[in-house]
Amino acid sequence: MAGGRRSVEEHAQHVAELLEPLRSIPSVQVPLARSLGRTLAEPVHAPISLPPFRNSQMDGYAVDAASVASVPVTLTVQAVVAAGDAVSTLAGGAALKIMTGAPIPECADAVVPVEDTETDDAAGTVTVHRTAAPGTYVRETGSDVHAGELLLPAGTVLAARHISVLAAVGLTDVPVRGRPRVAVISTGSELVTPGEALGPGKIYNSNGPALAASAAANGAEVASIAHCEDDPEEFAAMIAHAVAVADVVFTSGGVSKGDFEVVKDTLEPRGGTFVSVAMQPGGPQGTAVVDGVPILTFPGNPVSALVSFEIFARPLLRDIAGLPAIASGTRPLVSGLESIPGRRQFLRARLDGDNVVPLPGHGSHLVAGLASADALIDIDPDTTTLVSGDLVKVLPL
Repeated sequence: MAGGRRSVEEHAQHVAELLEPLRSIPSVQVPLARSLGRTLAEPVHAPISLPPFRNSQMDGYAVDAASVASVPVTLTVQAVVAAGDAVSTLAGGAALKIMTGAPIPECADAVVPVEDTETDDAAGTVTVHRTAAPGTYVRETGSDVHAGELLLPAGTVLAARHISVLAAVGLTDVPVRGRPRVAVISTGSELVTPGEALGPGKIYNSNGPALAASAAANGAEVASIAHCEDDPEEFAAMIAHAVAVADVVFTSGGVSKGDFEVVKDTLEPRGGTFVSVAMQPGGPQGTAVVDGVPILTFPGNPVSALVSFEIFARPLLRDIAGLPAIASGTRPLVSGLESIPGRRQFLRARLDGDNVVPLPGHGSHLVAGLASADALIDIDPDTTTLVSGDLVKVLPL
């Protein structure tokens, strides 16, 4: 069915309602080695204390602090304790030569660094030249975290520092938010897979790799990537496969008003809605639901396809996956620009400190220009002229 004309806000709300079922994707347990970038679905409590035993913070000598209250003092070296050794004992008036991380017996309450001592290996003694108060260079059990304490709250997006502490308490897997599975289909008989010969009238397919990369970068799992000629039967077969393996499908191309609009011609009879959104780039948009799976259909021009993803899909995917939102803000323009009235413009730009620099060229085919951008300037439909210094809304890419 035809959907007429929509504002960006109206179409974004329509897409949000379409993707609402994806929020029920269940959490999963994943191996710690594959948890980087995933979002904790539940709080994690420490199963053990860290450190799990009293140990030395320095290479030196474990002593009873009372025995070194007056220095210099010479003590018998009872034994050498390395990291990984079992907990030893300490006789009164003696010292244990101890390495960093080695266990300290309860009868010792301080460590004297090796640089504050003088060893006589022949006599088996050590002379201590500096006093050490109780607790000096001793890492007490649980001084980092106690068993049962909250280690990481639900919603934590796991970075290397989080994986470090999860491994330190011995965890092998963690509960994380489920990722929506995405299928990508790029359409167009003019498209050629990178690496193949580029014949007359052909261009390389950039939409498929770009949309798949965008989905993966924003919390989704890419279930399949395919390219379809302008053939309705081929496209119908690809849609059937895509909805069987994915939670949401992204297509590019075939949604405008030409003679070979394979996406629109195939999905519109099945209840799909195709509209003109008051935005540039990315005006032609469509949605459908096939076998309960939502389909977002983006325009075929590469810049239009990626801007459409950024505006309509990225915020939802990130929220569903539990990733933090990409916050927009305002910055002053370095130079003035003109905007087309009646359409919300998303202009490519480069961030420069606290300022934003508009980039030349507005064509939806200018992929090299898009590659040099790291933001979009968001201009409302009623604004036609902006001058240097004006504050504009900026969406980081």
